[in-house]
Amino acid sequence: MLKNYLKVAWRNLLNNKMYSAVNIVGLATGMAVALLIGLWIWDEVSFDTYHKKHDRLAQVMVNVTVPEAVYTGQTVSIPMGYGLRDQYPADFPNVSLASWTEAHILAAGDKKISQMGIWAQEAFPRMFTLKMLSGHQDALKDPNSILLARSAAEAIFGDTDPIDKIVRVDNKHDMTVAGVFEDLPYNTTYRDLKLLLPWERYMNDTEYWIKEAQKQWDNHMCRLYVEVNAGADNDKLNAKIKGLPTPHVSFAKEELLLHPMDRWHLYDKFENGREAGGRIRQVWLFGIIGVFVLLLACINFMNLSTARSEKRSREVGIRKAIGSMRGQLVGQFFSESLIVTFLALVLALLLVQLSLPFFNGLSDKTMSIPWAYPLFWTMILGFTFFTGIVSGSYPAVYLSGFEPVKVLKGTFRAGRFSALPRKVLVVVQFTVSVVLMIGTLIVYRQVQHARNRPVGYTREGLITVDMNTPDFFGHYDAIRNELLQTGAVADMSQSNSAPTEVWSNNVIDWKGKDPDKVVSPGTIAVSHDFGNTVGWTIKEGRDFSRNFPSDTGAFILNESAVKLVGFKEPLGQVIRWLGQDHVIVGVVKDMVMESPYQPIRPVIFHLQPTWTRLIMVRIKPGIPMREGLAKIEPVFKKYNPGSPFVYKFTDDEYAKKFSDEQRIGNLTTFFAVLAIFISCLGLFGLASFVAEKRTKEIGIRKVMGASVFNLWRMLSKDFVMLVFISCAIAIPLAWYALHQWLQQYEYRTDLSWWIFVIAATGALVITLATVSYQAVKAAVMNPVRSLKAE
Repeated sequence: MLKNYLKVAWRNLLNNKMYSAVNIVGLATGMAVALLIGLWIWDEVSFDTYHKKHDRLAQVMVNVTVPEAVYTGQTVSIPMGYGLRDQYPADFPNVSLASWTEAHILAAGDKKISQMGIWAQEAFPRMFTLKMLSGHQDALKDPNSILLARSAAEAIFGDTDPIDKIVRVDNKHDMTVAGVFEDLPYNTTYRDLKLLLPWERYMNDTEYWIKEAQKQWDNHMCRLYVEVNAGADNDKLNAKIKGLPTPHVSFAKEELLLHPMDRWHLYDKFENGREAGGRIRQVWLFGIIGVFVLLLACINFMNLSTARSEKRSREVGIRKAIGSMRGQLVGQFFSESLIVTFLALVLALLLVQLSLPFFNGLSDKTMSIPWAYPLFWTMILGFTFFTGIVSGSYPAVYLSGFEPVKVLKGTFRAGRFSALPRKVLVVVQFTVSVVLMIGTLIVYRQVQHARNRPVGYTREGLITVDMNTPDFFGHYDAIRNELLQTGAVADMSQSNSAPTEVWSNNVIDWKGKDPDKVVSPGTIAVSHDFGNTVGWTIKEGRDFSRNFPSDTGAFILNESAVKLVGFKEPLGQVIRWLGQDHVIVGVVKDMVMESPYQPIRPVIFHLQPTWTRLIMVRIKPGIPMREGLAKIEPVFKKYNPGSPFVYKFTDDEYAKKFSDEQRIGNLTTFFAVLAIFISCLGLFGLASFVAEKRTKEIGIRKVMGASVFNLWRMLSKDFVMLVFISCAIAIPLAWYALHQWLQQYEYRTDLSWWIFVIAATGALVITLATVSYQAVKAAVMNPVRSLKAE
């Protein structure tokens, strides 16, 4: 019986090649979208599972409570790490402090490379279960040892065994390679990690601020990771450790909390001390889109199958007359659906394989189809069977219900409401498509709105160079003079934060401040010429000047900082910080140094060149960047001969702030285009069927004098009306969903009415373009041929 089902189903597909092609291509496209989204979701939910202890690792974070809110930070103080390890050894088998990931210069012989690395305690490699290719993972016990990723080892030593080789780090430390570990995969938090440096060596550094930080509970400068016991209750652990810093921090209430590794990637947003989502929203969003796009493809199959019901009615009548049961007919139609679905699967896998490089670029992934995994094929076959059942369910139930007597007598008619389910399904298709179109426009508009936000300084032509070696220190004036003499540099300065970041904040006080209120604005140490280099705008007062030696104790505030402290006349006012009084000498317009979607953080600039770690260089306008870099590189090489010339473009760093929203926009556009394609494919098939069904009517109308335009309008109006209904449903749905999405941004665009008009007009034009081909083709056909055929 099954063999007969398949044989009849195959013959039916061959006898209706056009409709079969529309069904297969439509289903294949929908399945390809679902598979791509499935791979993307799997990559997201499996983030960090490369580490064997991913379910037992957690990052220790800090909730800082101030009168206005609770702020959650990823950095802790050094004493917190030691205190946690010493006071709770039974709860945390392993504890590791670690620095921020930053670029380090590695040199061996004539080779010099820049690699990302961290300083970490000895437990870090064990906790993160790094796969050692050679050497041992306990090497960080030795303050003179270093661990390298394979790519870093090959880059600096080639094919030579790196173990026990000496490498110079940051032109400062001579260290021995004690181990090589496998590069971490792309879907891990530390995917850029190429070297591990011993924490003890870091703590023995001669820099004053590192020495002081080891005693300061309120100096949040590092990260802290812990390993918990198997089956441990994180809530109970949180309750036990949260009060650890309380006796040591007086200016604010601080409490520790554990953030499990399995939630780092998808739940990275915090509000008032609690998780508030994150990328998990994108997972749900694209998961829903995948389901709806696949549903659109299934709707095409349903529509075309039921639309051709009168052509299949005689077949059903004869089968029932000779004894076929309804269940057997349902099986016959399901077998047709499954054949179409399995053919679509083959095409879908081909489409996925071909589109993966493009899709990886859109989504910032390195995904591939896991051909060799049995679980993948089990899921694919289950997914295909499910799709076949869904797409074939309505046609099977509908077609198998025909009454054989009426069919064989020729009195069977589909009925005036038989087309209603098809129309409903078409409305559903275009509702989804229009919502995606509107979503694409709004996401693009939001990104452009933030891009066009005045930033308060000039990004173009501004580069930053990290002073990651001691060779730069003490040579500021000499470096600046030589850079200016190249003729390519407009100005140069130093800072302890990049122009696109604020890396530090401190508690301040002033006369008349509420003693119960904790105020902690961003603080940025700069050198002279900082303002001229970045191109900020002085609103009141003046810039830092070498003509005023007292400026070493002066402050310049941005507009948000002035509002924070509440000074109506800020110039000359005194702010107390770190036990010293500082006079405000200037106010600058707000600069967007962090998220372009959020309010600007209050920032205080203070003149303290010895605290800086970045050099900023402004290339003269009109000079090509390549030419400018070629002129300034020898200057940096002269004062830092042991390191390659590594720099960052400020406009590139700023552009990275839009990456998440751009990725959402690109993916939404991709899926919207495919959704519209699937919907149009279904419309094309339905229009072809309608034109074929009304061939005789069209011929008679032409003989009676109907014009091609009249016939085109007659055949198109029903589809146009369905699109109007879809738009009427889609617009309020899209408005509500996008209004909710925009609420996460303080600085956001508005939902202008013309966006919805453009989307509706676009849907109408696409519909007319899709339907018109078949409508015009039928309208211009010779009526004699159609009437003779009838």
